[in-house]
Amino acid sequence: MDNLIIEKTASTPYVNFNYEARKLIISGESFPENAAKFYEPVMDWVKEYLENIGQEEIVVEFEIIYFNSSTSKIYMMFFSSLDQAVQGGKNIVINWIVAEDNETAIECGEEFMEDLEFVKFNIQIV
Repeated sequence: MDNLIIEKTASTPYVNFNYEARKLIISGESFPENAAKFYEPVMDWVKEYLENIGQEEIVVEFEIIYFNSSTSKIYMMFFSSLDQAVQGGKNIVINWIVAEDNETAIECGEEFMEDLEFVKFNIQIV
């Protein structure tokens, strides 16, 4: 399976999903004009990835400075798919990395974490 790398733009985050390293990174800002269209290849890649992995630990890192409401909906769908994968036996850890002065991002991370039942969700304040 090929890795997925999408370079950041003024309105979209950097995406680096490395199959061999079992690490998924999304960082930067996310307020694309069409979040569903931007994240479609990301969601497709993750779906295929989850179908092809075993019990190895997968680390998902989100270091998002700002995101809009349409991105928030996509992230919840993404986290829900990871939560279901863990319920099905996958080993996934989500690290939500935020600056200590970014109260909005901290609160959003807390809200995402509350909605998940199985996946380990860490809020890392830096």
